[in-house]
Amino acid sequence: MWRRVTRQSRRPRLGLALSGGAARGIAHVGVLKVFEEHGVVVDCVAGTSAGALVGGALAAGMTAGEIEGIARSLRWRDLGRMTLSRLGVQSSASMEDYIRARFPVTRFEELTIPFAAVATDLHTGAAVVMRDEGDVAFAIRASCALPGWYVPVVDEQGRQLVDGGLVANLPTSVARALGAEVVVAVDVNYEGAKFMGPPASVVGVLLQSIIVVQRTAVTYQRQLADVVISPPVGHLRWDEMERAEEFIAAGVESARAAIPAIKELLEPQPAEDPGWFHLRRSRDKQTAKD
Repeated sequence: MWRRVTRQSRRPRLGLALSGGAARGIAHVGVLKVFEEHGVVVDCVAGTSAGALVGGALAAGMTAGEIEGIARSLRWRDLGRMTLSRLGVQSSASMEDYIRARFPVTRFEELTIPFAAVATDLHTGAAVVMRDEGDVAFAIRASCALPGWYVPVVDEQGRQLVDGGLVANLPTSVARALGAEVVVAVDVNYEGAKFMGPPASVVGVLLQSIIVVQRTAVTYQRQLADVVISPPVGHLRWDEMERAEEFIAAGVESARAAIPAIKELLEPQPAEDPGWFHLRRSRDKQTAKD
């Protein structure tokens, strides 16, 4: 007697890659709000600098509303204190205290979804991806340690760690390494610095050059993503934390525009065909080129 085989379907694993961007990282919160409204479930998240702070909060089990509450009240004084160190203007030790006081859990082993924070080894220039086990608050602090401003963070191996934006400001490949089959990347720096206008000084030329280098470095990571969300925040400065309302609104606007594409990629597919998604992704990218 023939037995009828029922094909089971499953939704592909969704990974979120959140870029660095200082205060601009508040725009990530707007993206999370839209995901929550539309029932888009994130299975893993990778973050750099400000993206690590938001991504870590999500992985710890906080809702978009709870993260929004932090974003609206957060100020620079919560993240650092002046220091006499020759290696930086401020110590970011208070950032760890801030995170521990607000996150439901602060150990990688206890997170609700896989999470990775990216920092940079100041000596070798290599990316340091912190995940799986250890202290989440320390990992986020290291990922946010802007060189020259915050004193480098020293890990158990004696490495001096600084901001992950130096090596992977948009950690798309890290999200993929966490097991994501569909990766949505949120790049809050794509518009550059519209508020600056044409450079009119040596400092302006230097800043604009840094922006160009960073945009070039991020191009490959944008290409690795299946969907890229670029909140329109180029007119806002990286230090304007008090403009949280505008950052969040920009994140909401850009995320809503991307929802149809994301939902299409998340349509359940036969579980017995592990290569289905990669084949479709290659086909879609080829069609876009044509």
